Amino acid sequence: MRTSARIRATTFAGYAIGIVCMGTLTMYAASAPLASQDQDAVQSATSTVVLDRVVAVVNNHAILSSDLDDEIRLSVLDPGRAGLGRLTRSVALEQLISRALIQQQIREEDEQAADPPQAEVDARLAELRQEIPACVRQNCASDEGWKLFLTAHHLTPERVESYLRYRLEILRFIERRFRQGVRITPQEIETYYHDTLLPQYRQGDAIPTLDKVSPRIQEILLQQKVNILFDDWLENLRKQGDVEVLDPTLESPQKQDVPGTGAGGQ
Repeated sequence: MRTSARIRATTFAGYAIGIVCMGTLTMYAASAPLASQDQDAVQSATSTVVLDRVVAVVNNHAILSSDLDDEIRLSVLDPGRAGLGRLTRSVALEQLISRALIQQQIREEDEQAADPPQAEVDARLAELRQEIPACVRQNCASDEGWKLFLTAHHLTPERVESYLRYRLEILRFIERRFRQGVRITPQEIETYYHDTLLPQYRQGDAIPTLDKVSPRIQEILLQQKVNILFDDWLENLRKQGDVEVLDPTLESPQKQDVPGTGAGGQ
């Protein structure tokens, strides 16, 4: 993996030439010609206004500054970020780099394998409209409340659906690739029950029996093991891939558990 804080002249020139295909949008505005009887003396000044720019490249896939803005807006849809504050641009870039690597790998293996059906996307959207803290306050369960929520956060129904489809796609991919081979032993369940679950109860609390909570403990342990496998796999993808950060202000962010790219997030 290559991560560079400086913009190489050759790399930058490539992006300047490929303005449209790489998504770097630039507006050229020519000034009005100066009034003069001598046409040879007419001069024009050209100014450049950059509307967007490439901040990173992942295996020839460009990530734009506007993509970071979009990711930050979409973070309101993540119930797991409650209480974590506003998503920073550095962490947003980390999420987008991971997303690009994962999606490239999915396409290489089997494009259709992880594609979620529309009914699953609709069901997840209905759940989110009742789970998101900001949505609860704005009554997103109603169509009017949902429209107000989207407007307030500069989102569209189409963009939200695309985002949810991606997250479900990742979960289906993880389920197929990692979870099937994971096994939890009865001893692991019992150890978690005694060492982790029971200490959470206070004296006088109604403590559930091991038999009653075993299925839930098994699910928790499964998820923990899957997360480890997934994180190791993603780290290897980053080492093997060609990742270059072109904006030095976005390098070396403080790593966080990001549900949008991890195994456990929906």
